[in-house]
Amino acid sequence: MSGERVRVVRAWEWARPERPARREVLAVVPELEQAKPPLLFVPGFGHGAWAFAEHWLDHAASRGFPAYALSLRGHGGSEPAPDATLRAYTHDVVQVAAGLPRQAVLVGHGAGARVVAHALARYPARAAVLVAPVLGGWGTFGTALRRNPLGTLPAIFGAGLRLSRRQLFSRELPDAEARRHVSRLGRASRRAQWQLLTGREPEPAVGGPPVLVLGSPDDRVVSPAALTRAARRYASAPLLFPGMGHDLMLDARWQEPIDAILDWLEKDPAPALG
Repeated sequence: MSGERVRVVRAWEWARPERPARREVLAVVPELEQAKPPLLFVPGFGHGAWAFAEHWLDHAASRGFPAYALSLRGHGGSEPAPDATLRAYTHDVVQVAAGLPRQAVLVGHGAGARVVAHALARYPARAAVLVAPVLGGWGTFGTALRRNPLGTLPAIFGAGLRLSRRQLFSRELPDAEARRHVSRLGRASRRAQWQLLTGREPEPAVGGPPVLVLGSPDDRVVSPAALTRAARRYASAPLLFPGMGHDLMLDARWQEPIDAILDWLEKDPAPALG
């Protein structure tokens, strides 16, 4: 199956195709081809491809993995899309993944993990990784409201969800770096934010690819219980990195989770296609 560009499209999707959008994709590829699968990193709401370009793209490529990061429409350097839906974000991921040289590993962070979960029903990924996954539902809203009421309430009325330095990073990250990253945050569309709470559950993944769930028990966005529920959905247990914040790819000890992901992939978790 490796190397094939396969997408699963429903009849109603043919009838109502998504509007094309200009998408930003950043890439770092190894100098020497090592036949390792490409990684497609999908950022969470408010983040762009820049969040992975800081550290993880170069590090993955240094270990022989072609590394790509996508900015969902309306994020980063991609085309503005104030009315984008979760389906549109999913379309972005599937289109980019299908255009990669070989069957890709999808890596979603935060709400980007929910987008990846939807994309897995349409694209037969080699594997998937859900990093600090925000899979939605009213439990997600309740946790956010308790921990960040001033940044969460406006999102219910159409404003952007405002995440704080305390939610995103550990105290180990220097304040200057934390402020720089927070200053780059954008916002998802109002429709997508609402669908994250009320939208339908992702359909089963095509081909049953292996899925790794990882996060931090000290994450102030995703609770340990939510991490456990996310992992159980894929018949596994979460891999935990104590002392880190929600944005594991930008935090002070960013290398630990990406090395864990690459170590897992180097064991060659082949998808159960058939």
